[in-house]
Amino acid sequence: MSAASDAINGLIREDLRHLHPYGAPQLDVPVALNTNENPYAPSPALRKAIADAVADIAGTLNRYPDRDAVDLRKDLADYLGHGLTARQVWAANGSNEIIQQLLQAFGGPGRSALGFEPSYSMHPLISQVTCTAWIAGHRDADYGLSTAAEQVREHQPNVVFVTSPNNPTGTSVPLALIEEVYDAAPGMVVVDEAYAEFVRSGTPSALTLLPGRPRLVVSRTMSKAFAAAGTRLGYLAADPAVVDALLTVRLPYHLSTVTQAVARAAIAHRDEPLATVEALRESRDDLVAWLRGLSLPGGAGLPGGGSLPSGGRLTVADSDANFILFGVFADRDAVWQGILDRGVLIRNTGPQGWLRVSIGTPAENDAFKQALTEVLSS
Repeated sequence: MSAASDAINGLIREDLRHLHPYGAPQLDVPVALNTNENPYAPSPALRKAIADAVADIAGTLNRYPDRDAVDLRKDLADYLGHGLTARQVWAANGSNEIIQQLLQAFGGPGRSALGFEPSYSMHPLISQVTCTAWIAGHRDADYGLSTAAEQVREHQPNVVFVTSPNNPTGTSVPLALIEEVYDAAPGMVVVDEAYAEFVRSGTPSALTLLPGRPRLVVSRTMSKAFAAAGTRLGYLAADPAVVDALLTVRLPYHLSTVTQAVARAAIAHRDEPLATVEALRESRDDLVAWLRGLSLPGGAGLPGGGSLPSGGRLTVADSDANFILFGVFADRDAVWQGILDRGVLIRNTGPQGWLRVSIGTPAENDAFKQALTEVLSS
């Protein structure tokens, strides 16, 4: 480390010095299934619609954007339905900025946030950088949340995060449980629904719980189902009073004119990207079945000398998202590396011994199957 690095490190807030930047590996590989993106790129028709939308506003880029993104929020409210209006919707640069703004407004020094781990790793990280004490709640052995309300009553946090479907497990949370958490919480309850569009048919959204619950927030993103990860657009639905509170902490003009135009074009043409969601659901369920049926003679063959559990079969978590958590490996690092060596990048994350794979195109899923089969047979 250079003298300059030493000097700067000494000036960083002491509680942040041990942290490392968030980020999944960005490697140049033939098949990348590690960041839960929608693998289907926008069609030529959608690309043209986006290009036209940007061209229409290009002559106004010398002016600041609409700082309240009113038209975008109207479009998002229309998409969400449930009788929501623009006054109940807020948008920001990805759902991470939504989380940050919520913690800036309702967390902070002397306050705490509670989440149930394993879950989205940015919840504790953003809590820490906003000086909000993080409380690591726990899940059941099957990653359920039967004691969630009890934990909330015990810790009395100012903000509670409930992720449904949960990342990295893929599990959805019953609405009755969210109601219990809300009734037990003294402060804000944030239901992170980043993968809501991928849930199984008939699974209700926490949006249905908003009426009469002013402390409830439901956050979403356009990164997944809308195939718009590069747009960086997250949003929430809540009581108008919550939106008013966020206006006090948001940066001026935080959403560029270009971002708003691209997002509105994608919403206007949402039928195309959302059509891929059903295909991804089917591929997810097929891959879950394949993983559960995968076995090795004698259950041996894992790198590091380990063996597969349950008579040589993998354990695979039920998923309502566009990814699958599977394991349990004696040496998951070696399994992950072996898959990567075969040109397929998945995510080494989650509980010890587990790995996570995003759902890709049929060809990408086949490449993953082949790579995993070869690794487990080596």
